[in-house]
Amino acid sequence: MYWLVDDKLKTKELLEKNHIPTPKLYHVFEHTFDLRKLDPISKLREFVVKPACGTAGKGILTITRRKEDAWLTVNSASLTLSDIRYHLSNILAGLFSFGGIRDRAFIEYRVRTHEIFAAVIHHGVPDIRVLVYRGIPVMAMLRLPTGKSQGKANLHQGALSVGVDVETGVTSAGVYGDRQIMRHPDTNVSISGIVIPFWQEILRWAVKTAEVFQLGYVGIDFVIDQTLGPLVLELNARPGLSIQIPNRKGLLPFLKAIDDTAVTKF
Repeated sequence: MYWLVDDKLKTKELLEKNHIPTPKLYHVFEHTFDLRKLDPISKLREFVVKPACGTAGKGILTITRRKEDAWLTVNSASLTLSDIRYHLSNILAGLFSFGGIRDRAFIEYRVRTHEIFAAVIHHGVPDIRVLVYRGIPVMAMLRLPTGKSQGKANLHQGALSVGVDVETGVTSAGVYGDRQIMRHPDTNVSISGIVIPFWQEILRWAVKTAEVFQLGYVGIDFVIDQTLGPLVLELNARPGLSIQIPNRKGLLPFLKAIDDTAVTKF
């Protein structure tokens, strides 16, 4: 099932098929000639452009609102329809994909940040990664956008990671670059003690998602929309071990404890 997870469009299709909430898909661009007419975009006021097989958050373009004949990004940059067409062509050419292979581009619903995170971040949408092992959530972290990450909740681009207690959904300390911190570097607001809303619902969706994709070890990334609630943004079949750092604990004891039980699913 790794090939499904590596393709965000295939992931989205399987999520929708199994009635797992995910941002609504507006349109897919598969070929360069699809870019001759951009009617699906010209009718939208806000949206997100993504490569189907992008890596490390590259190639994602978030449009927050329309201003006459242009669109404004999350960083308030103004883009024309020609600018967006150029970005789409780069996605199709494989500029942001695994190994530079030709890709597909898609347009989806722009998530609006839940109010509980409004005081913490400057702009952008935080996400929550839940690590599921053999059908059991074992660790979680909140990723907060920063000025350095340009509004993206991607650690490779400079976002901030915060430990989350997997039982309660309450945040603890954070890591920014190579520093342990207790306050957001841009807003100076405390990042500890945040009670993530819909936490039990998020855990339930995480377990169901892992079961649908039949992956014994998987990172499931959620966003919380202010009106739609928790949405599965994407999956990571190779989530790595960085989640241990903001949680200040190792994964191995938890994984071994699960292996020693007889009630796991995978």
